[in-house]
Amino acid sequence: MALKLTQMLSSSGLHAAPAAAPPLIFRDATPSPAIAPGALDAASEGATRRTRIWEFGVNLHCSIIGTCLTTAELRHVVEKVEPSLGAASDHDLHMRGVMLAARRADGAKFLQKALDRRHRAAIARFGKAQDTRAVLALWGDALRQGDIPGAYWAALTHPTTTEEVIKRVFGDVHMLSHLVGAANRADIRRLRQLEEDNAALAAKLERQQRQLHDGFAARDRTIRRLEDMLARGAGERAADGVAPADDAETFGSLIRDLDKRLARETARRERGEARVRELAATLAQTERTLTAERAMNEAARQELDVAERHLTALARPQEPGDTIDLAGLTLLYVGGRANQIPLFKGLVERAGGNFLHHDGGIEHGAALLPALIGRADRIAFPIDCISHEAVATIKRLSRQSGKPYAPLRTASLACLAAALMRIAAAHPRVAAE
Repeated sequence: MALKLTQMLSSSGLHAAPAAAPPLIFRDATPSPAIAPGALDAASEGATRRTRIWEFGVNLHCSIIGTCLTTAELRHVVEKVEPSLGAASDHDLHMRGVMLAARRADGAKFLQKALDRRHRAAIARFGKAQDTRAVLALWGDALRQGDIPGAYWAALTHPTTTEEVIKRVFGDVHMLSHLVGAANRADIRRLRQLEEDNAALAAKLERQQRQLHDGFAARDRTIRRLEDMLARGAGERAADGVAPADDAETFGSLIRDLDKRLARETARRERGEARVRELAATLAQTERTLTAERAMNEAARQELDVAERHLTALARPQEPGDTIDLAGLTLLYVGGRANQIPLFKGLVERAGGNFLHHDGGIEHGAALLPALIGRADRIAFPIDCISHEAVATIKRLSRQSGKPYAPLRTASLACLAAALMRIAAAHPRVAAE
């Protein structure tokens, strides 16, 4: 059931919120997304105009871009505004799309047109709704059928949609991302089983191909032998002056029987080749999925190994082992959850480093980042718990100041410990000491 749910959300395009974390702009509590005041006024004045994407609050842009547009469609729109982003990663492309959604004159109009064009069927279906109750009824039907992207865009932009309707549909989409995260463990077990099944299928395909080859070779030998027999029999009867009528009828019956067998073998071969192509495509897709899962598992294993070695060294101070030594290096950590920051600070300071923190723009102003980056030797940030705007600012300031930055896979203590181990090994000042 978990695998089926994951496949349904993936095929629907629900990738706005990562499977293991809430939308990036949120922290411990998920704030209610807001619609801009201008859009609420438009909805209340006669309820005849659909809301435009730039009229929504910024908290909704991430889920709209991630849920309602595929990566290829988003890349097509963004390249109209910024052709230089053609080689950007999917994450950078998504981040740029979210930033453009709030700027009507800088690309939001292109996003609006792309969304309306892709989901025109859902917009027409929701257009028949006369009030919020009808909109919510259509949204409920879409949830049950797994038709999420078009219904999400149509419900958010409907002329009668209110703040409560927006909270309802956004909450449903947000919770679906948590269900996908809970299904990941079952998917990994399923991938292991698929790997075993793939090996068995490959062996079966090889056996079938050998059988087909041997069968065709035997058929060709039989046809050649019969043709030789026919030729010899016809020559002998012609020499003896025997009428060929009976032989012709016998040979004609034999040839018809051979033709039927040939047609059956040809159909069987075509079915076999089609099955081989289908299994080969399935095998290739499974291998790609398995490679991605192996990379994620390897990263998690390395983080756990670093944490284990560090904790063992702390438990036995007389045998320091692989403890982390930052030798006075200053680390700036941007983002993360408030309740984790004291733990991160303690880890860095016990390793002999200095710890600076910026929450990414929730309470700390963005104007503080340049000064903090100037004081830091390295910058780190968790990609699952930081805003798109903060990531863009860090990358820009790091290029200007020449300070290296490290994106962390998660906002966890183990992930930070693994990063500190790599920083301690690579930093020139630490290596010299």
